[in-house]
Amino acid sequence: MPTPSRAEQQARLARLDKFSRFTDSSLSVPFTNFRIGTEAVLGLLPVVGDLAGLLLSGYVLLEAHRAGASRRVKVRIMINMAIDFLGGLIPIAGDVFDAFFKANTRNTKLLREYLQQQM
Repeated sequence: MPTPSRAEQQARLARLDKFSRFTDSSLSVPFTNFRIGTEAVLGLLPVVGDLAGLLLSGYVLLEAHRAGASRRVKVRIMINMAIDFLGGLIPIAGDVFDAFFKANTRNTKLLREYLQQQM
């Protein structure tokens, strides 16, 4: 697979930033400065919502692979995905956990840091 250009990497990161905001912090909690995303809302649906969130999180992993991220970075992304999924399975407390953990934002940050080291 050819090495993506700097412009392609920047475009990829911009897409992932938008995706992460949508899934992790797109909705304001009234009367607070706290934001939740659609993934936390989906997590309110027992098991099915958490599976949907896991599938959504797979997009960051796919983009990391396309960007040529190292095995170590991809494993760390998968660990965050697993933590987010398993934490979300816990009734009630898992929904709160989902709102705070923000796996997609963490994983986008991991990829950004990796790519900046490579440039």
